[in-house]
Amino acid sequence: MAIAALICGILGIVGAFIPVVTYFTFVLAVLGIVFGIKGRKNAGPGQQGIATAGLVCGIVGTAFGLVGVVCAICAVCVLGSALNELGGLF
Repeated sequence: MAIAALICGILGIVGAFIPVVTYFTFVLAVLGIVFGIKGRKNAGPGQQGIATAGLVCGIVGTAFGLVGVVCAICAVCVLGSALNELGGLF
């Protein structure tokens, strides 16, 4: 679980900077958080490092992905407003 959390968290961070892939990697980042929590619970004493790293990467990836989704929504709203100012698309 800890390795899965780390992989999902890293892919969430890297994918957050690629415009179309952001939506898919946002889900991976959330899964990184879930796997990180489960990995920390299942790990023995002194073996929680990878799970913690996966949890942190999942949180950072989720934050970056959320910013990307909000920016995409704002871009669509600005485009719609500009088309409305020009008299519409049709």
